[in-house]
Formats: sequence, C-alpha cells, structure tokens
Amino acid sequence: MTELAPVSVLLLALLGGVGAATRLVVDSLVNRRWRHGFPAATLLVNVTGSFLIGVLSATVATDHPDVFAVAATGFCGGYTTFSTAMVESVRLAREGAWRVAAWSAVGTLLLCVTAAAAGVLLGRALT
Repeated sequence: MTELAPVSVLLLALLGGVGAATRLVVDSLVNRRWRHGFPAATLLVNVTGSFLIGVLSATVATDHPDVFAVAATGFCGGYTTFSTAMVESVRLAREGAWRVAAWSAVGTLLLCVTAAAAGVLLGRALT
C-alpha cells in the first residue's frame, strides 16, 4: 500500500469516529431489546463489520487502495471491537458461564470469518 495523503489520514480519523459512534448506537439499540448474558450487540457489530470489510476488499481494495484504507481501517476499525468481544468472553467465564464464554469466543471468530468471506463473495458478484 502506498503512503496516505494527509486528507486521507484526516478522513480515516473522521470515519473512525463515525464507526465508533455507530457501534455505540447499534450496541444501545440491541441491548435495549436483548437483556440476556450473551453479548449479542458486540457479536452483531463484529459480524456486520467483518461482512462490510469483505465487501470493501472485493470492490475497492485493488483499484482504490486509499478508499479501502480509509473505509476499512477508519470506519470498520472504529465500528468493530474484537477486544471487547474477548473481554466479554472472559467476563462470562469469570461468572461461571464457561459454555457461553466458549461459544462467544469461538462463535465470534467463526461467524466473523464467515461474514468476511460472504462479503468478499458478494463484492465479487457486484463487480
């Protein structure tokens, strides 16, 4: 990848903030409806973010690497939160919910990889 222009770095930072704010909104909406111990909001954010990054990688990464870097690293980087998913899995384990913790950690990984692959397939079909 080539060096990003200063305007791209500013856009990356801006979209990172937009991604983080979007995550907060999605998290709030899901948590109002889902009151169980499983971190459904974080899972939804990570799966949809993985899908989006898959679509972006198949549609814009090659021809527009700066756009991909800004959108993927900026928005998707601010939106998704793998570290929170793992902390929530640890929290579940500490609370004695070992099976749910394992499903959360392993399920997040598997679903996110699958979503990214599906995004790539969709992106290829669109181009």
